Amino acid sequence: MVEVVVVVVVVVVVVVVVVVVVVVVVVVVVEVVVVVVVVVEVVVVVAVVVVIVVVVVVVVVVVVVVVVVVVVVVVVVVVVVVVILVVVVVVVVAVVVIVVAVEVVTVVVRSSSSICCSCRRSSNSST
Repeated sequence: MVEVVVVVVVVVVVVVVVVVVVVVVVVVVVEVVVVVVVVVEVVVVVAVVVVIVVVVVVVVVVVVVVVVVVVVVVVVVVVVVVVILVVVVVVVVAVVVIVVAVEVVTVVVRSSSSICCSCRRSSNSST
């Protein structure tokens, strides 16, 4: 009878030990799963933050490049327009100077011709 009690006690102890081991293993597995889930969540959050930062940087770079290109184009257009206006003003001034010079020469030539003609007339009439 003592042997039966010893066997029962041993079986109970073995069952309790097995149950405790199984519970410990289950708890460890649950903790590992929780840690893995937390790590995956952190990785996902970091990935989302990295994607957002990259998108923001790309958008900022594109906006800066577009603004610089627009400014350069506007400056070039303004410079070209100013050069064209300066050329037009120079040409107009040159034409005006030429026309005025031609008129002055014409007036001088006419007045000198008339003086000469009047001199000739007066010299012809006196002789």
